[in-house]
Amino acid sequence: MFDRYPTVGEVTDSARQLVSRFPGTCRLRRIGTSRAGRPILMLSVGHGPRHVLVVARPHPDEPVGGATALVLAEQVACGEGLSAATDPSIVTWDIILCLDPDGAALSQGIEEATARADHTLVSYYRTVYRPVAAEQPEWAPIESRRLPESQALFQVIDELRPFLQCSLHNVEAGGSWVQLTRDLPKLAESFRTSAAELGIPVQHGTFDALYWENPSPGIHVLPPPDSTDRLAAGSENIGLSTWCAPSRYGGVTAIVEVPMWATDMADDLSPHPEAGPALRDLARLVRDGGRQVTAVLDKARAFLPPAQDDPVGRVLEWMADGLYDLVADSWEPLARQAADATHTDDPRRLTTAQVCALDIVARRQPLRAAGLLLRLLKAADDDAAPLLHRELDELFTAWCTDFEQALRLRWVPVRHQVEHQARTVVAAVESALEAPPVNTT
Repeated sequence: MFDRYPTVGEVTDSARQLVSRFPGTCRLRRIGTSRAGRPILMLSVGHGPRHVLVVARPHPDEPVGGATALVLAEQVACGEGLSAATDPSIVTWDIILCLDPDGAALSQGIEEATARADHTLVSYYRTVYRPVAAEQPEWAPIESRRLPESQALFQVIDELRPFLQCSLHNVEAGGSWVQLTRDLPKLAESFRTSAAELGIPVQHGTFDALYWENPSPGIHVLPPPDSTDRLAAGSENIGLSTWCAPSRYGGVTAIVEVPMWATDMADDLSPHPEAGPALRDLARLVRDGGRQVTAVLDKARAFLPPAQDDPVGRVLEWMADGLYDLVADSWEPLARQAADATHTDDPRRLTTAQVCALDIVARRQPLRAAGLLLRLLKAADDDAAPLLHRELDELFTAWCTDFEQALRLRWVPVRHQVEHQARTVVAAVESALEAPPVNTT
């Protein structure tokens, strides 16, 4: 089992070794090419008539998926814990090893940074890169961008018609949760049992699915197209994302999130005593942090690479151009709702877990930007760069320390992250196999 996240190269090498060990069961093929010319590879395990599509590393700052992909492939190829879900004569597992290899290259070093015994949020945020929304393969179609990575995934979905797609994600801090495009009722118990056995809190309430239906703890289901909360769920065009593509063939998508650092506040269902003021404090936190990073960016912009030529610069400009306010403004309805609550059992009251989920977002937005700007300042050849780097680094380090202390974060061993994610995927496959077919006509 893994003690650290494998690199994209290590995942690819391990996949090739599986093909050599199980030549009749495993195949590796190139399904597309990234914008920078890197291969997008898919490992298929089994020959069953029904297909499960697993998507690893859709976000480059979320490295757990490569390890989970290898564990799943090995389990199916070896016939370990054989069930219908992992029987290669019933189900073919098609595993995209890394959907965003260009982004992963810009997060090079994340594996080493989180392998050291003394790893902290500082080491993580110094190395990670997360592209603008329009350059994220799963999300780009919503932004009317036709990325080759997205097209490769769409083509595989149209070719294989998977009854289940599983997208493998990390979250920096918090708990574990699953987002579904259609409910899989039998998944919930297995998901909660796995999390409890491995000491991973279940995230009750998450920014990523703020207004999604929540049929059971940690399980969130995409609202129907006519939902009035559609915008709050992410976008009025979310149906264009790669997540929703399997529904054309009656399939469902499960987005499986596991935390790198956990906080027990993530599953604290006690009513938050001051949720309204707390949310307004968090709104100020994300805005103030964003303004401080942007102030340093303004001083450095003249000697940094043009944003149109640099993916890191594009992220910084995108975040500076209203993203912090967008995040903070999205919480105002919740703050008003909490303020209107009149008694302890009022359903409008927010829990500690829900406020915690938004606390994490408020802290991580400026940290993502600061880590990227520190990278550019360190590489810049200008006399002003070292002083600006020092100024921002002091803020960055203080923010990381405060993040860790305020939420009492604890590292989740990589092997536990992988085990929980792999168990959840297998449970989702089992649940989807037993679900009644969906009429797509």
